[in-house]
Amino acid sequence: MTDRFYLYDDLVPTKTRFVSFMGENQRFDLAIIQSDRYYGKQLVLDIQGNRFAIIGHDDLDEEGYLEYAFKLSEEDAEELRSFLREAV
Repeated sequence: MTDRFYLYDDLVPTKTRFVSFMGENQRFDLAIIQSDRYYGKQLVLDIQGNRFAIIGHDDLDEEGYLEYAFKLSEEDAEELRSFLREAV
């Protein structure tokens, strides 16, 4: 058996919200995970798209961030951004 070199191995409490909603062009199935791990930001998982990002309010204001992170069109990203402004 080989020895592993762990950078960290922590178990932290989390709060997870599962939400699904329909946009104009696509369905969003998300898991939003809160913990004290990411300095107030939340881990947002797009379950159907198999993508995730660590998101805070500052990231929602960054142009092109959601489009890049979740491989979305500008229109679909705006729908997700609108939802996340309420959720995070």
